[in-house]
Amino acid sequence: MAILLEQLLNGLTIGSFYALIALGYSMVYGVMAISQRFGLWGGMAAALLFSFFAVGCVGVLMERIAYRPVQKSGRLPLVVSALGASIFIENLIMAIWGPRYQAYPASVVPVHTISLGLFNITAMQLFILILSFMLMLILYYIVQKTTFGAAIRATALDREMATILGIDVGKITLFIFFLGPALGGMAGVMNGMYYRQISFVMGWNYGLKAFTATILGGIGNIPAAMLGGLLLGLIEMLGAAYISSAWKDVFTFLILIIILIFRPTGLIGEKIAEKV
Repeated sequence: MAILLEQLLNGLTIGSFYALIALGYSMVYGVMAISQRFGLWGGMAAALLFSFFAVGCVGVLMERIAYRPVQKSGRLPLVVSALGASIFIENLIMAIWGPRYQAYPASVVPVHTISLGLFNITAMQLFILILSFMLMLILYYIVQKTTFGAAIRATALDREMATILGIDVGKITLFIFFLGPALGGMAGVMNGMYYRQISFVMGWNYGLKAFTATILGGIGNIPAAMLGGLLLGLIEMLGAAYISSAWKDVFTFLILIIILIFRPTGLIGEKIAEKV
């Protein structure tokens, strides 16, 4: 029972990474120096805020360079352009910081453990879970309960009609391209603090799994992306505990294949525009 509870906790922690990144793929690197200057919790806050704004700005830049020029060319050029931008950023990071894993300084990672009877939880796990769920709830409220969120949903459903209705589609697009990478950047920092190391390929690996989480829940559906990320994390950790950790990634893509075959719109369903 204790093993099951610990693996559920680990799964939720890992799943929170996938859930955040599923809202916008990105990478983060080079924030360790900021963490060292402000102490433990101050350093964590500084690293998270820096990654949020820095990676968000990179996302806006990528929208201008990689997406906007091919926006009207169809979906395939957009996918190819996104893939090219991802490979470029990954290799640029490797060229600047090198191919080796970089360890987080022990002074910026809390190591306290809290006993909850049958299982233990670390201060870092508790921090990650609370912050992740807070971010998800805030994003859900903005998109689902505010006027600006309604404009975002309208743009996602029908860009041309949103323009006719007076919505500034350009500003909406920039906001999305800022927020998506910004959330991914924060997830990258939390991931590095959890595992105490980062590498130039971490964005690619977690991006693939976050993409799987998006499909698992349902493309275009924010609550579904969150649910898909958490479910994927739980499935990975339970599979690693009760079958084999060597098969952890296999479980991820096996789920992707099964979902694409039997329910291609995801568990909750894809939100698409209805043409009438």
